[in-house]
Amino acid sequence: MYIGGSEETSYFFRTGISVREEGKFRCTAQIYSLFISSVNQTIIASAGKCTMATSKLLFTALAAILAAKTAGNGPVLTVETNADIGFEAFNRKVTVFDISIYAAPGVVDEKLLHAANILAQYLDNNEDGTADNQLVVQEMKRNHSFMVMWKNESDLDAFIPPADSIGQDLGSDETIPEWHNNGHTGRFDAAVEEVWHLVSHAGYAEAYPAIFGENLSTQLTGAMDWARGGMFIDVPDQYPEEAWFTYYDETCDYECMAAEYFYWALSSLLGAQVNRFDEIGDEWQLYTPMLVENRDRAAYNILTDSRYKLPTVLPDGTYRK
Repeated sequence: MYIGGSEETSYFFRTGISVREEGKFRCTAQIYSLFISSVNQTIIASAGKCTMATSKLLFTALAAILAAKTAGNGPVLTVETNADIGFEAFNRKVTVFDISIYAAPGVVDEKLLHAANILAQYLDNNEDGTADNQLVVQEMKRNHSFMVMWKNESDLDAFIPPADSIGQDLGSDETIPEWHNNGHTGRFDAAVEEVWHLVSHAGYAEAYPAIFGENLSTQLTGAMDWARGGMFIDVPDQYPEEAWFTYYDETCDYECMAAEYFYWALSSLLGAQVNRFDEIGDEWQLYTPMLVENRDRAAYNILTDSRYKLPTVLPDGTYRK
């Protein structure tokens, strides 16, 4: 980021979006520096002496950039009254890139909005107001993807998901926004996991079936078989000693295992598991980004391939804030 020059200089800004050549100004033998902080959406600028006209042009341009940063065309995450057919058991919803998250009456708005912010950050990880991978969102919409949040498991008793949809549930009491503010310690925020399962299953697995498909012989499941120490359709009585993904839940079939593996590998790369080895070590051993990179190169190479535009920053529930 700079403003500089002697006779006539083009200036460029970046505040989380790229704004090309907002204009030009003339200022002889002066060097100008610009520092833009998008963290708090504030601007600090310092400049040498210049004419009044140049100053007005400069700060008019800065105001326009800040307006672009704060306005954008991204989703506005607001709680709405729900009247969608098939979801009558849920009285409110928040819509994120045309994907709805529904809440049962006992779920407080704070938890509902937190889950919506997590989803928004997974889909728009650079928070520029546009989904990073349009193909993934397109597939999620095609599959009529949704989430439902419940306070008590009985909230789901009468709910029959629409036949042409892919959904995921999330409990209110397991949604812990505070986890993100206490150094990623204490009770884990399950929204990080459950929201990702919807994105991976209804989005990535559908958009890139040969890569992220949860069936046999995809790149994802090939990496998973290596991580489990072999290709196991059913959960083995004992995983090989060299395995680092050792999930023993017999209710989780092969496709379920693939979804779990995708979550463990990606969330570890994003830093979500750094403080959790004591909780997760019996299931997943590569709890830091470095461990994934060094020991699970197959997963690392897939998940860091820029073609798939996977998240690179762990969501914290503060989309565009």
